[in-house]
Amino acid sequence: MPLAPLALVADLVARGVAVSAEEEPIVNVYLDVASALVRDAAGTPVSQTTSTTTLEGDGSLRLRLPGLPVTSVSAVAVDGQAVTDWTLRSGVLVRDAGWYGDVQVTYTHGLPAVPSDIVDLVCRLVARALVEYRSGDPLSRPVTQERIGDYSVTYGGQEAATMALSAVQRARLAARFGAGPALVRSR
Repeated sequence: MPLAPLALVADLVARGVAVSAEEEPIVNVYLDVASALVRDAAGTPVSQTTSTTTLEGDGSLRLRLPGLPVTSVSAVAVDGQAVTDWTLRSGVLVRDAGWYGDVQVTYTHGLPAVPSDIVDLVCRLVARALVEYRSGDPLSRPVTQERIGDYSVTYGGQEAATMALSAVQRARLAARFGAGPALVRSR
């Protein structure tokens, strides 16, 4: 099941961006795309969700779960066998017997409410894309071909609106939400 966007059309309207009924379908696509960009940079869903993931146990007593903050764990299995001799501490599963093999975990993680600065970031990305979309008026595009006999004009194709986060924005999201390796261990 896909995650809900990190911002809604109502959030755009609240920031002064007018969205007509005809534009709502494309704006919803842009909201999904912008949300995916932010989630990718953050390395986490940001908004609260329940996930099942398989992690490789390395024998240590602690197993860090991705997608902070972790609020609850509903099931843990090691190599397909359910285990209950663990505790959850600050997003880490602790087990006296250690974690070996493939560890499958079902857990709830992410923030219960999307922070306002994240909503604003998504809205800014969408607003820029919407401006590009709106400038797609054929009269504002360059003429790429013109024929005089039986008059014909071909306008340059409209490129899809592009969205991207700057390197600084990506780094800030990664630092804030813990994307990337938390610990590098050598053997």
